[in-house]
Amino acid sequence: MNTNGTTNRSIEEDIKASQRNSVSLQLARVAATQRDHVALKYQERTWTYTTFNQAVTVAALRLRELGLQQGDRVAVMGKNSDTFLILFFAASRAGLVHVPINFALTGPELHYLVSDSEASVLIADDEYLEAVESITDSSPLDQVVAMSSIVEHIQTILENNPALSAALIEDDLDTAEETDLVQLLYTSGTTSAPKGAMLTHRALLAHYNGAIPALDMTRTDNPLIAMPLYHSAALHVFITPYLFLGATIRLLRVPDIAEMLRRIEDERIGSLFLAPTVWVPLSQHPDLATRDLSSLKKAQYGASIMPVTVLQRLREQYPNIGFYNCFGQSEMSPLCTVLRPEEHAQRPASAGRPIPTVELRVADSTTGLSVPPGTPGEVQYRSPQLFSGYWKKPEQTQDAFIDGWFRSGDLVTMDDHGYIEVVDRIKDVINSGGELVASREVEDVLYRHQAVAEVAVVGRPHAKWIEQVTAVVVLKEGHPEVSAKEIRDFSRQYLARHKVPGHIEFVTELPRNQSGKLLKRELK
Repeated sequence: MNTNGTTNRSIEEDIKASQRNSVSLQLARVAATQRDHVALKYQERTWTYTTFNQAVTVAALRLRELGLQQGDRVAVMGKNSDTFLILFFAASRAGLVHVPINFALTGPELHYLVSDSEASVLIADDEYLEAVESITDSSPLDQVVAMSSIVEHIQTILENNPALSAALIEDDLDTAEETDLVQLLYTSGTTSAPKGAMLTHRALLAHYNGAIPALDMTRTDNPLIAMPLYHSAALHVFITPYLFLGATIRLLRVPDIAEMLRRIEDERIGSLFLAPTVWVPLSQHPDLATRDLSSLKKAQYGASIMPVTVLQRLREQYPNIGFYNCFGQSEMSPLCTVLRPEEHAQRPASAGRPIPTVELRVADSTTGLSVPPGTPGEVQYRSPQLFSGYWKKPEQTQDAFIDGWFRSGDLVTMDDHGYIEVVDRIKDVINSGGELVASREVEDVLYRHQAVAEVAVVGRPHAKWIEQVTAVVVLKEGHPEVSAKEIRDFSRQYLARHKVPGHIEFVTELPRNQSGKLLKRELK
């Protein structure tokens, strides 16, 4: 330290330090201006921006006390809670890599994510501690910590009113560089084993800057978040951008439809994001007719395919609600394109156009050459919000790029105005006798049948046709007598002969992950 009380750092070091940026630093900046404005409401707890930011600091210091050092991975497994959200920002503030884990995982699947990420600490809801402890002996975990102990620690510290301001400027907090990893976001694993997409502070901050204008987000939207925070859509498309805008957020532990409808009416909720697997039963819920939804102005859907018939019914029933189709993937942080409310009338099946921070093209997946408008091709991306590769998988990372473009694996068409329409995942396209069949096209037709509640179409190996178009159907209650022949005959009205399902299975439910995506690898 020199005579005027400052350190002996060079001016270059001072400038670099003053330019530092990270997810948690951005939260601190917002908190410095919003202060006593309410940031988050969860169950009976209310957090102002000041107290939420302080809780993040307390949790970051607690993570350091657990022995975690900069760059270490900390896994978090639980249903939605204020603590889950605090821990995401706390990992950033402590210079750690946050690894969100689907709370439904057990046994080998849970062991795979913990081992692959090399997480040394896992923080879990109390109800999942037994599942976690069952895999500790054969995993790299050093410690398993109850989520309840974290929130109790935060509350104890805050109630004792410590001098937290000093901790905010300690040299070992908020020192991450923009290029440092902040999260390993594991892909949903619908067609293969999950891969850890490496997301940096820079990628996420770029993504938030693109998502906010694309979805017309404002500080006064009064959003309700109910989809699981371990998934990128709820965490990175909605709750974090809304926090950075200074909004007040109502967080629910699970997407309970009756409670969501009650909260919309009682708390005058203005924005609601749900996966189609929740929008579909919500559209049929008996409470819908008795609740006042006049405050709801923005409704977003994404993470899986929304049946066009359900969307049209909702838009007709609630003409004052603006619907937004959100399309993307984990590797892109995740939002890539948006179909805005005013665009739905002309293009109800479209996934929209790219958000401001995304550049896309539609190309031949083999040659990388752009295809003409209306021709199916792979949608490929370039963007500052793109991931930095797959964790410990250099070969798969290399395979994911072609000529500097990220290969999404999604088959789409693009029109002359730049709107894309998703045809299918490339891996889900069925080769029936040399003719390529998009499973989504067949699914959209079967959803029109009045007895079909849910459907998934896959290719089943066939000696003659290579693959046989196979539909797995969940029937609505009250339609137990519907036969495979009836559904097949119905589909012939709309589909070419080679696209009509050659085999139909009836099941009580389809395998899905917690974000609503069909696990077609399990069906296959």
